[in-house]
Amino acid sequence: MSKTILIGGFGPGISNAVAHKFGAEGFQVALVARNEQRLAAGVKELEGKRVRAAAFPTDLSDPAAVTALVGKVRAALGPITIVHWNAYEGGAGDLLTADVAALRRVFDVPVVCLLAAVQAALPDLKKEKDAAVLAINGGLGYFDDAMDAAAVQWGSMGLGLANAAKHKLLRMLSQKLKGDGIYVGEAMVTGLVKGTAFDSGNGQATIEPSAVADKLWALYRARGAVTATI
Repeated sequence: MSKTILIGGFGPGISNAVAHKFGAEGFQVALVARNEQRLAAGVKELEGKRVRAAAFPTDLSDPAAVTALVGKVRAALGPITIVHWNAYEGGAGDLLTADVAALRRVFDVPVVCLLAAVQAALPDLKKEKDAAVLAINGGLGYFDDAMDAAAVQWGSMGLGLANAAKHKLLRMLSQKLKGDGIYVGEAMVTGLVKGTAFDSGNGQATIEPSAVADKLWALYRARGAVTATI
């Protein structure tokens, strides 16, 4: 039976590279985001490479919608082998002026809804061989003076907090799930990636999306360390 990877937060950069990398390695791919046009284009491109793919338009800030999403993916593509999360929210940039509701959403997308996806997919993950929870995270989540200063300078304080919470969540999930044979890993990106929302086109983005996807694949195959920095 084919293995399925659910990609939460599909876009033109890292998650697109992850979709193609895991698709090339034999996975069926469930693409999830709000932008239906982008999802349709992503499915078409993967199918052009003989990868079975399907689109699932979903608001990844809504835990109930995420829970329902897992059931839809299972019904369309079979049991889920990997939950991959690259969804984030960039609000609450200045914590001294941010609306509390905006800050809550910044946490809901990469933390609360990631956990909702894992909980809903857990019956599959416990049964599937080589099951995993894989995530892309940002270096702003590290407890580091330079990263903290960057979060303040770039107006990304809320994102820094959410990344830190996501980092801790993944490490605790690793401890909780390893007894079930479920690997948990994250690629922690500490630079700017070409073709993403953070690429302003001024040459400062130097990391190729494919390099991040390759790092995530290496983590998945090794099934050892929780975090790898790129």
